[in-house]
Amino acid sequence: MVIYSVPALQTNYFWLVQPRPEQSQAYIFDPGDAEPVMRALKEHDLTLAGIIITHHHWDHTDGIAPLLKRFSVPVYGPRSERIPTVTHFLGDGDQLDLRHWSLEVMTTAGHTLDHLAYLYRDARGKHHLFSGDTIFGAGCGRRFEGSPEAFYQSLQKLAALPPGTLIYASHEYTVDNIRFALAVEPGNAALQARFVRTQQLRAEGHPTLPTRLEWELATNPFLRCRQPEVRRAAEKQAGRSLSSEVEVFDVLRTWKDDF
Repeated sequence: MVIYSVPALQTNYFWLVQPRPEQSQAYIFDPGDAEPVMRALKEHDLTLAGIIITHHHWDHTDGIAPLLKRFSVPVYGPRSERIPTVTHFLGDGDQLDLRHWSLEVMTTAGHTLDHLAYLYRDARGKHHLFSGDTIFGAGCGRRFEGSPEAFYQSLQKLAALPPGTLIYASHEYTVDNIRFALAVEPGNAALQARFVRTQQLRAEGHPTLPTRLEWELATNPFLRCRQPEVRRAAEKQAGRSLSSEVEVFDVLRTWKDDF
């Protein structure tokens, strides 16, 4: 399988997946703009076989209709009146069987109520997670819908995947996320090293994604709510004791909103 990042809008990545290198069919995740997708298809000599959606926000869906004018393909995604172009509705635990590959569908409510993530296990046993806006490099999405507990449990579901899982998130936010993470956990040596490495990647024009789950477990404060330094930072920010990891997560997410 070949996975191409398609930079678009200001910070988005649309992920273009070619399941078999010897064949020209490809699938696009979360096309918020059709033009970058068309350019990528032409550059790599590919034909669009399907569109896969994680949630309803415009920067993940606005390119669907223009692409459907060019390609008669299925659109897979959550059942939502806000994505009327979806032709095949998916939910938690579904198996999306496509030509030459199969995706496990996971509900990851929190950023939005309808949010889905997609997990692919390749022939070598490696895991690839297309996470939309649930988890980013060193961060997570804003909580627009649902409860802090639902979002925290979604992240815990992802954290339970194998540490080597590659995470294809939808935004290039890693540098800013690490700056916040360092405010939360300044003594984290892995985080300090990641900041240096990430800044160098961006200075050289390279993406910071995909990330690896093991890096997130070591540096992402939203996956580290049980760590004493993270809890102390959240309690200092809140000005009170916090009784649960969900409360720590909620304080961190609100803090990050205004950081």
